Amino acid sequence: MTVEPEGTLQRSPLDAEHRSLGATMVEFGGWEMPIAYPTGTLEEHLSCRNRAVMFDVSHLGTVRVEGPDAFDRLQSTLTNDLGKIDPGRAQYTHLLDAADASVVDDIIVWWRPDDAFDVMPNASNTSGVRAAIGGVDTTHQRAVVAVQGPDAKALVSTVVPAAGSVGRFRVVALDWQGVECTVAGTGYTGEDGIEIAIPAESAPALWRALADAGIPPAGLGARDTLRLESALPLHGHELGPGITSLQAGLGWVVAWNKPAFVGRDAAIAERERGIRRRLVGITTEGRRPARAGCSVIVDGAVVGEVTSGNFSPVLGHGIALAFVPPDTPEGAPVIVDVRGKELPGRVAATPFVRR
Repeated sequence: MTVEPEGTLQRSPLDAEHRSLGATMVEFGGWEMPIAYPTGTLEEHLSCRNRAVMFDVSHLGTVRVEGPDAFDRLQSTLTNDLGKIDPGRAQYTHLLDAADASVVDDIIVWWRPDDAFDVMPNASNTSGVRAAIGGVDTTHQRAVVAVQGPDAKALVSTVVPAAGSVGRFRVVALDWQGVECTVAGTGYTGEDGIEIAIPAESAPALWRALADAGIPPAGLGARDTLRLESALPLHGHELGPGITSLQAGLGWVVAWNKPAFVGRDAAIAERERGIRRRLVGITTEGRRPARAGCSVIVDGAVVGEVTSGNFSPVLGHGIALAFVPPDTPEGAPVIVDVRGKELPGRVAATPFVRR
């Protein structure tokens, strides 16, 4: 997980809640956010896999796009096909660089029941996405709380009854104590769950109500290890400048038959000539993990580089994602160079943890 350099940091509407709980705060994407609470990342991770936790993900951007041309603007800019869904649904998509089809950002679009779109970029990319699609930046008007885990919906139902029935990639507007919220069946952990967008001034009350219902908080450290076990990409690691949807194994995000979207010609050209590298999983021996930037070695030659690596709390050994030559087979033995020390591993199927 990339930590941004020092500067003027933005704060979540839930900042005081995190500090009152003793959270360790870090700089991330221009925001000061909790990386862990006193329970620690390991416990938070396992709580999500076994029961439920809640994350503050208010650092994610929200760009509201509405009006008679909203659909056409998004459809002609982003890679996926909005025509495959309807109001009340969510969709994962990419914004590409026009020149080389690298992923400028990966985005969730919430198509609201009122026919407006809430486009949700990564924290540091909000202004760039807004420049590409128009709309209004509403990030600071709301907080977003993600409740994730096998018991997430059952526990949320005791606080926000209608939220527990929101299906995967569904988007629903509902009322909580007289406050209008938007709830989507989305997340970034590989577990079942929802994300609740609530007006900023009402967010602390919801956070405390969810805590009283027995849902503990978790920080960005656990969110990162959870998404890695589930082999979900992180912008700046598995996606970003020079990395295309096809190289990241996400060609399904591209609606190849759409007549127009930004980067279409470059993406089709890469598909026709073939990718020069592909993203794979690597499992390593023991508790010592590979880290981003470590070289991947096959038969004595450096063939690629780790993009993300960590210890898997569920599997009990190291896991990593890395770019390697496209013909590297699953099961192939590799060596990861971790600060001059050899760490044996193998190319592995992903996700590492299947739910």
